[in-house]
Parts: sequence; C-alpha cells; structure tokens
Amino acid sequence: MKNKVLSVVVDYVVMFIGSVMYAASVNTFTSPNNIAPGGLTGVGTMLNHLFDLPIGVVILVLNIPLFIWGAIENGRKFLTKTIVATVLVSVIIDVMAPFSYKYEGDTLLAAIFGGLLSGLGLAFIFFRGGTTGGTDIVARIIHKHHPHISVGTMILIVDAVVFIAAAFVYQSIESALYAVITVFVSTKVIDTVIYGIAHDNGKLMFIITNKYEELSSEIIERIGRGVTLLDAQGAYKNESKKVLLCAVRPSQVHKTKVLVNSVDENAFIVVTTANAISGKGFAPTENS
Repeated sequence: MKNKVLSVVVDYVVMFIGSVMYAASVNTFTSPNNIAPGGLTGVGTMLNHLFDLPIGVVILVLNIPLFIWGAIENGRKFLTKTIVATVLVSVIIDVMAPFSYKYEGDTLLAAIFGGLLSGLGLAFIFFRGGTTGGTDIVARIIHKHHPHISVGTMILIVDAVVFIAAAFVYQSIESALYAVITVFVSTKVIDTVIYGIAHDNGKLMFIITNKYEELSSEIIERIGRGVTLLDAQGAYKNESKKVLLCAVRPSQVHKTKVLVNSVDENAFIVVTTANAISGKGFAPTENS
C-alpha cells in the first residue's frame, strides 16, 4: 500500500513539474510571439489573441466534451491522469501568465525554445502515464474504430488545421511556419527524453500470472502492444505456467506495471532492456 501511495505521489509531482515547464513555454515564448503550437493549446492561443480569453480556461473548456466522449469510449479509468494533467496545465498556464517573462526578441528563437520547453514538459507528463487531452483523446478514439488510421496521423491532421487557421488569425504565413518549427522541436525532444536517441530501443517485460488471458487482452487494448504467451514450468512446485512476453517503449513500462497490478496483484514482473527491436511499433525491419 505504501508503495502504491508513493507511486501515485511521484506521478503527480512529476506531472506538476511537467505542467510548469509547458506553461512556461506558452506564456514566455509561443503566446507573446503569435505562435499557435498545434492542438487545443494553439486554439487557446488564437482565441486569446482575438478576444483576450485566458488560454488555460479555453483549453479546459474545450476538453470537457472530449473527456465525456473518452469516458464513454474507454471508461473512466482511462481518463483519470489525463483529466488531472489537463487541469494542472490549464490552471498553471493562467496562474503563471501575469508573472511570466514574455520574450519578444527573435521569433525563431522563441519557436525553438518554446518547442524545447513544451517537449520537456510533455515528456514528464507522458512518462508518468498522463496526457494533456485534446487531440490525443480524439486521435485514440478514431484509431480504436479505424485501426488503419494511426494516432500520429490524426494528430498531424489536426495540427495542420490549426497551423492554417493561425495564418489567417495572425494574418501572417510566418506565424504558421514558426508553429511548425515549435511542434517539430517539441516532438523531437519528447522522443529523445522518453524513447532515447535510438528509435529501436525498448524494454522487454516478462510477466508471470494466472490471469494471463485477461491481462493479455488488457495490454493489447489499453497499452497498444502485442503479447506473446510462452510455456514455462515452475521449478519449486513443478507447475506449468504461462509467461507473457511484451516489448514496450520505456515510457510504457510504468503504465503497464500499473495495469498488471490492477488485474493481478500477485503477478511477477521482470523488466529488462532491449538494445534493438525491429518490427511493428519499433524500427522497421531491414530487408536483406
């Protein structure tokens, strides 16, 4: 119980730190320089420019119907950390706004450092199993019903719409181009922090549990990773067992552990590092 409480506390402390970084990105770099960095944050930035609406309030209000939709599609547990992270980000953006230094120098530097800070902040949030809602919820739900459309593709389409809208709102094509730079830098920072520099690295999880059928389905559905069942035999009691083998990204280890413990508190979990993984979801398989 103490370990679970500590884990939850660490989750929300890390997400708080990530939210502060993300808010600093918006208040210091992107918003003062008319850069709408994609997603609902970009929408909030544009509405703030047009009507002086608080960016955080706009993000939160626009997320409410998406939370309801996500809860209907995936259950309330799916949204717990997403709601917490979104509320944190929204509140901190508006609380910090009056006290934040607003950089209004070189716009290119603003785009780069805005992407750097937002990438670090989002990496902290994602690493502890949270998201900032918005297009992520929509993309995952659409992917659930149309698996041939990737989550990344959906998010890219929404961001493209925001970039085009920014060009009209700010009456400047440069604003849209700087936003592309911000999102590109942010994405690269997230990948570097969470996945590491290599694109084919990952973690192998070996899970011994009597509830292997239920757990396999949960991992496939909620984590989005494949599972292989291995036949094994315990040496102590000489009993036949099933071992779940699952290759995941480093950022998915914590979320998978929480999922395993929610299904079987007595499950035995071994996590090891894989230096190179090729195949679906990791680096593409090279043709010889």
